[in-house]
Amino acid sequence: MTELTTIAFDIETTGFQADDELTVVGFDSAVSSRVFLHTGTAPQTGLADRLNDALQTPVQLSLHDSEQELLNELATFVTSTLTQRDAKLVAYNGERWNGGFDLPFLRTRLCTHGLEWPFGTLPYVDVMDVFETRFNTSEDTLSGVYEELIGAGLNELDPFTDSSEAVTAWEEGAYKPLIIHNVADIRRTRTLMELAERYCSKSDFSMKSLEPIA
Repeated sequence: MTELTTIAFDIETTGFQADDELTVVGFDSAVSSRVFLHTGTAPQTGLADRLNDALQTPVQLSLHDSEQELLNELATFVTSTLTQRDAKLVAYNGERWNGGFDLPFLRTRLCTHGLEWPFGTLPYVDVMDVFETRFNTSEDTLSGVYEELIGAGLNELDPFTDSSEAVTAWEEGAYKPLIIHNVADIRRTRTLMELAERYCSKSDFSMKSLEPIA
């Protein structure tokens, strides 16, 4: 497990229905974060600079006029960068045997736009499974488990108390707090994965391939 670089992943959306859209997709490694933001046609000046002023680890941000443009750039990033590395993709409730959110939502949106699945042979681990079965916690949310086991830390970075605030923020064009929330999520996810690897055996992790059959 630890010989594979951890890349944490999280999305923000306009809602939870099949016709809702992606607004933010974020990836995080130990070096930096890569964030894709769907802004519509609203012009943005200096957003990346304001964002990096608020965060210690750098964020590479790209702005996209449409969801399809975001997905095209996302696919290019994944196939040209992530799948070329010895990396594993991790998320918190991103995809589990009985559901999850991020990967099923992403599949639907790619399918809607007629785009191919980009993740290739990347292995995937859901962090939520490990903490439900191998740690004694009273919380089940990402921020709750993080605070119980690690402390306030990145929770203090997150401007939102509930992930539903991300929908309102995007609708109002409040992109800076929206992105900071996403970055807090991907960094909490990566930190929890690294914690789990310190205390759990390889057999405690359920790793799956994201390569499609056809």
